[in-house]
Amino acid sequence: MADDAPGPVTVPGGLFLVAQPGLEAPLADEAVRAGFADVRAVAGGVEVAGDLTEAVRANCVLRCAVRVLWRVASFRAMHLAQLDKRAKKLPWADWLRADVPVKVEAVCRSSKIYHDKAAVQRIAGAITAAGMTVASGAALVIKARIEDDLCTISIDTSGEPLHRRGHKTFVGKAPLRETMAAGFLWQMGFDGTQSVIDPMCGSGTIVLEAAEIALGLVPGRSRDFAFAHLAGGGDEGRCPSRSPEYLESKDGRARFFGFDRDDGAIRGAQGNAARAGTSAVCHFTRQAVSDLMPPEGVAPGIILTNPPYGARIGERKLLFAVYGALGATLRARFAGWQVGIVTSDKGLAQATGLSLEALGPVDHSGTKVWLWRGAIG
Repeated sequence: MADDAPGPVTVPGGLFLVAQPGLEAPLADEAVRAGFADVRAVAGGVEVAGDLTEAVRANCVLRCAVRVLWRVASFRAMHLAQLDKRAKKLPWADWLRADVPVKVEAVCRSSKIYHDKAAVQRIAGAITAAGMTVASGAALVIKARIEDDLCTISIDTSGEPLHRRGHKTFVGKAPLRETMAAGFLWQMGFDGTQSVIDPMCGSGTIVLEAAEIALGLVPGRSRDFAFAHLAGGGDEGRCPSRSPEYLESKDGRARFFGFDRDDGAIRGAQGNAARAGTSAVCHFTRQAVSDLMPPEGVAPGIILTNPPYGARIGERKLLFAVYGALGATLRARFAGWQVGIVTSDKGLAQATGLSLEALGPVDHSGTKVWLWRGAIG
């Protein structure tokens, strides 16, 4: 069958930064601040210009990205024979190593090619014909998206999702992912200079993200990445500890505080801070919400928390009292502070008695949550 699909096989380059659904805007803003070019927020993520070098940098420095896809080729394919022929034209050896197996995934949307598994077979065959190994359990993933008969081939340069920073080993109940914590901090206007308090900190995710930003620590410094196994991707797969171009405005006086009623959570958060190298600026204390006070000598900053909201832990009726106590404490003692509360429940947010606007929704492991944000008068 002739390869008669319109348009050539192209190698456009460019990166797609996968976002937590609902956090595309703060990720785009972060990419601009970090110096990436041609930044454009789209559904599900952010498009930026760049090659493998920029993909490496994105994995190392971006806090809000879920993973980094390197777009290496695109072409029209109206049927499987065209997909097979055009995939075989791609310079796979320019991107992949013969000694590193790869896995192929495909998604078909609104296209004449509608069978995902058949698309995987054709692309896997092209990779095998180029001298590479395809294995279903491989860690390095090639992703094909066929939408409106346009096939885009991308390489997942991240490997494990980027919220797995590598230095947080203790995880509490219903944890907030690090990538989400970073996105919510950006939406609160955090720039590394303000103090941050989490009254219900759990394993300390919000506090740790804020402290790392203030200290200029690179989020990917403690882990490996898939890009290390690509042709030209380097052998070490490690990021520098600090990045001079990432959020240059820092204030060494900033301090970060986490409180929780669970003594085990506090011990776990302290251990996480030690492994992250932020213990000097993080303080975790076992304390009830009603006992919360502004830290001595600290200027008003940001209060950001992810309380239970009855979806997975706690009972909703009992939680109204918790949210009410939080709101009463903040109104009485924290004038001048900014507050952000992450919850799926509008009623619980309103139970605080605070004047809050809702930003979202954001997909949190299948649950839609909002950031309820406001200033305490």
